[in-house]
Order: sequence, then C-alpha cells, then structure tokens
Amino acid sequence: MSPQRITLRVNCWYDEHDIEVAFPSNWEVAECRMLGHNRPALTAEQMRATVQRPIGSPRLAELAKGKKEVVILFDDLPKPTPAKVIVPFVLEELHAGGITDDHIRFLCAPATHRPLMYPEFVAKLGADIVERYPVYNHNVYEHHVLVGTTSRGTPVKVNREFASCDLRVAIGGIIPHPSAGYGGGGKIVLPGVASIDTIEAHHKHFTGAAKVERGRVHDNDFRLDIEEAARIAGLHFKVDAVLNNRREVVGLFAGDFVEEHREGVKLATEVYSTEVVKGAEVVVINTYPDECQFVRSTWCVPTSLNEGGDVVMVIQAHEGQNLHHYGGQFGTDYGGRGWSDGFRAKLLAKAGRVLVFAPFLSLYDRKELGWPNKDVVLCKDWGEVMAQLAERHGAGTKVAVYPYASLQTWMPQS
Repeated sequence: MSPQRITLRVNCWYDEHDIEVAFPSNWEVAECRMLGHNRPALTAEQMRATVQRPIGSPRLAELAKGKKEVVILFDDLPKPTPAKVIVPFVLEELHAGGITDDHIRFLCAPATHRPLMYPEFVAKLGADIVERYPVYNHNVYEHHVLVGTTSRGTPVKVNREFASCDLRVAIGGIIPHPSAGYGGGGKIVLPGVASIDTIEAHHKHFTGAAKVERGRVHDNDFRLDIEEAARIAGLHFKVDAVLNNRREVVGLFAGDFVEEHREGVKLATEVYSTEVVKGAEVVVINTYPDECQFVRSTWCVPTSLNEGGDVVMVIQAHEGQNLHHYGGQFGTDYGGRGWSDGFRAKLLAKAGRVLVFAPFLSLYDRKELGWPNKDVVLCKDWGEVMAQLAERHGAGTKVAVYPYASLQTWMPQS
C-alpha cells in the first residue's frame, strides 16, 4: 500500500512553498485542519469596501481631512499579515482625505523583537512602498514620549514618531495569542511601539495571574490594559486581517481598534477553530506561519499527546528563531528584563522526545525546546524523522498532524 502523504506549507516570507511528509500506510494518521482551511480569499474590491465602511469610526478619508502628518504602523515578520495587499486601500483613503505622499510615513511595530531590514520591509509592504515612503523601525530602548498612565498603573511611553503625528493608523492581523487571547487591535501599540519600560510594567502587572486561555479576549485584563494604553496613545484607525491556511486575507475589519477587533475575533474563532485529536502517540506540529517563534505552536500538545509520546516540530524558518529583547537570553545566566532561567516550551512537558525537522537549529534554540532528561533530536530531512519514529512505533500508531499550528486554536466550548 502507498504511504500516507500530507502537504505542509513552510518558510513563511522566504521562498514560501509546500513540502510533503509521508507516514506508513498502516499508521492511523489524522490531519487536524482548522475550520477555515482553504476558505476563499477576499477580492480587492471586498477589501476596499471594508476599509471604506469602518466599524465604530468615521471613514478614514474623513479622519484625514485637515490632518498634517500621518503614520501607518505595521506588524513585523513573526506576524503573518500580508500588509502589502491591504496598504493600497489605506493609502487611497488618505489621498481622498487630502493627504499627500510626502506627509505619510510607515513605522514597523516589532515590540521587543529585532528590527527589520530592507528585504523584509519589501516582503511586508512591497518594493513600491519602500521606495516611495520613509519606512522606520521602532526602537524599544530610545526615542519615546510619555503620554499617560493606565488605570492599572502602566506608564504609556510610546514611539516619538508615532506620537508626533496627528493621524495614527495601523495594519495588523488577528491570530491566537497565549496571553492577549488574540493578537491585533491595540496590541500594535502595546507592545508594538511602546518602550521597554512600558512593556516591563505591563507584563509585571500580570505576573502570577491566572493564565488566560488562548483565544479569549473578554474579561482579559492583559488585553484590557493594552487597549487602555492604545487609547491613551491615540491610535485613530486600525485595519486587521483574518487569514486562511495560505496567509490569504479571508476577513478584513477596519475602524475603531476595539470595535473592529471584537468583530474580527468572531470570524477568527470560526476560521481557526480546530478539533484536537486526543490520545496520539505522535503529534506533528508545523509551526507555519509563525515559524520563528516555535513555542506559539505547542498549544495542542497537552490535550493531544499521550504521556511520553513523541512530538515532531516542523521548523523551516529561514532566519532561525526570533530575537526577543524582553524575554531572551543574552549570556550564560542572564537575559532580558523578562527572562528567567528554565524550560521555555512548558507545553511540551508530556513529550518523551522532541524531534525537530529543520534545515538548521542552533544549540541555543534546541535548549529552548528541552526539558531535563528529555531528548531533543535535530533531523534535517523527513527520512531522519521517520527513522527515529520507527524505532519506537509500529503498525497502528496514532498520529495527529497540525498543519499550521500557530494559526490554529481549540474549538469553543459549547
């Protein structure tokens, strides 16, 4: 009998393409797709209409009238938002409101991640935008303005360029987040263009608090503090995308950053919801499209994997794992303000082994996947993965494959 084959999308932003992984025909293999797998993408006209009919806000062209300087925030590479397909409709509105190109700039909002370089700006925005407009990186350590304090005590210090403009617009995406429930909305301000002091204060308010469920935004103090900060900072208009399995825009929401976000979350929950297979002896996690933050894809393991089973992490990120100034390690026994020594990928605790299918993975990153007395095995091709699995597993092995795990989340409880 022929082997069972599953197609996985890999290498987001860099030569994005499909690969095929195969399993023995006598194994029990389930591909755990989200409900919105292959949902059709919006047309250009549908996206334009969404931007022109905002939620909870005047039209952007109206907001632009009489304004002098405009900043457009956009998220960084770990976020899969294809901003370049959305930017033209935002610019159309600004031009309709009387704003000329020489009064528009773009600002990357990476929070405590590393800055972007020219080819990455092009991947996000398109070469024409990078050639026509100034595009800046946010610096988490310098050039901030204190604009207020949230009711929870977070000082709101934000990027000086952002604060200096009298019209502040942002483009982002709504994808599951372990603390904020979902990304998108006001998160592009805090932490996106906030200072390290603000980010530290915000996180410390919630240290030791009950863990917020992935996908939950209501009654979520972590998110509410973010939204209060973004309101104080004066974010005027937000556009957020919901994506399918190939990062195509299947839903677009524009307007007030809280109201549009709540509507977007309704669709995101529908699109990303995944039925989790339980009792699997092998769980295969494709980290696409947030391949440079592999921990974001481990949410399914505690529910899906049998104790002591094998986890296979498919990590094809061209640039390796993302630098994190707040939580990263920068020396033998020290790191960013939010770093602490110990195991990072806590949701992998049930695994007996972690097999990493990657073209490369640094020793540092392999340690991030480790646990005391747990094997982390780097496999550079799928044949090596299957050779490792065959040592422990035979006919009837139950396998759960999550094909784009960083987008996926649990089905809502009825």
